[in-house]
Amino acid sequence: MSIDTGIVAALLQAHGQRIVLGLWLLVAIGAAGHALLNRRDPRAAWGWIAVCWLFPFAGPALYFLFGIDRIRTRARRMGIESRVGERVGADPDAPMRRRDDDGRHAIPRWLEEVARTADRLTGLPLLDGNRLRLLHNGDEAYPRMLEAIARARHSIALATYIFDNDALGRRFVDALAAAQARGVDVRVLIDGFGQHYSLVPITRRLRRAGIRTAVFNRLRLLPPSLHLNLRNHRKLLLIDGETGFTGGMNIGRRHLLREPGVRRPAADLHFELQGPVLGQLAEVFAEDWRLSANEAWPAPMLRARPVEGGAACRVITDGPNEDYDHLAMVLQAAISAAHHEVMVMTPYFLPPTAMVAELQAAALRGVRVDVILPAQNNLPFVQWASRHMLEDLLNYGVHVFEQPPPFNHSKLFAVDGVYAQIGSANLDPRSLKLNFELAVEVYDRAFAQSLAAHFTAVRARSREITLDEIQNRPLPVRLRDALCWLFSPYL
Repeated sequence: MSIDTGIVAALLQAHGQRIVLGLWLLVAIGAAGHALLNRRDPRAAWGWIAVCWLFPFAGPALYFLFGIDRIRTRARRMGIESRVGERVGADPDAPMRRRDDDGRHAIPRWLEEVARTADRLTGLPLLDGNRLRLLHNGDEAYPRMLEAIARARHSIALATYIFDNDALGRRFVDALAAAQARGVDVRVLIDGFGQHYSLVPITRRLRRAGIRTAVFNRLRLLPPSLHLNLRNHRKLLLIDGETGFTGGMNIGRRHLLREPGVRRPAADLHFELQGPVLGQLAEVFAEDWRLSANEAWPAPMLRARPVEGGAACRVITDGPNEDYDHLAMVLQAAISAAHHEVMVMTPYFLPPTAMVAELQAAALRGVRVDVILPAQNNLPFVQWASRHMLEDLLNYGVHVFEQPPPFNHSKLFAVDGVYAQIGSANLDPRSLKLNFELAVEVYDRAFAQSLAAHFTAVRARSREITLDEIQNRPLPVRLRDALCWLFSPYL
């Protein structure tokens, strides 16, 4: 009996189509189901579900590449689990330690809920008796840091995102090597991506000098680990348990604004600290060192005694581990508690939806909300994305300013001349979702008002962005800004 080959071919084709259809249904159901169960924003969930169904195979592939949150999973696999503040879950009804309402360092009643929020999230106590000093740019910060290194007798712990292999970076290496030669325990931690901002990473020079150096989440080809996320963006210098430095400044000549011939200068703020909060900063360094060097760091005994009338401070760590969203939650609590003014200065401004809502609500209830951004940004696509969402703030009475060049990398947050946060985090998805960041919250009228004075001086020489300006951008510019904003979670 002969079989018509055309019929056989038709049967095989129909069978193949059923297989492809069944495979597509299986993949689409799996991807859409994963989006339904794991995406926390209903709009994002709906969007990815639609993509998975409307674009056979391509939709699930796109979701696999861009829709799955691998950041926290990868952090767990790497063992990045913070032990800082293991006291989370302490008694929420514990009495708030405070002083008289007329006292210089009292926590006003309207800010007590902010302190309680950080209590619950961090598990760390708010510590009285700290002294803080504001340092402008590398011109003020680097000499103080090098002097502290030169005075070190017992230990030096330095962590930074970028450590440029330039003349300034080599001065730091020489100072660290001299400290080690006189018997100081010196340890340096550099981010695995940040070290490559220099063509020849300075880690080689550090190791040749015999300095114990560790790299956080090193980039490598085998096994492949080339991702840009899970970066350690924290900046810390701890000396002898007596003096510390933190803020937003990396180590590089670009932050020396008074030095002639500096290419692409960047203004920034850094801070010198003394007091009990150094113990919490040492915990942060110890955890990052344990992960990167696979060894314990014997943190020095805290030698800085509480300063009479000093500031109340607490460290807040943030990252894609169990510290996830801690910083954003505390910032939002502070904005919601504001009575008079909220001051924000940041180089990259793409705040989460919840924070935008808090800024809008604060402006609506009569709080003066000011945001200062750089007019000239080193990452123009972030600036374009930011411009797309400014209308949502300007419509509600938030004031947005652009400060003139040079590019300003400063991070500053102050509320009501009483509360402030300093640290490494920008108000964008990379800092708030993808990087490991560090902030110090400060309850102190004198310190908060010194930051407010700096903010006011910068605002006076800045240009206010108007709603008309944003609404009347040319169509090509609006399309460019909107496209960059669309990719803002990945910028």
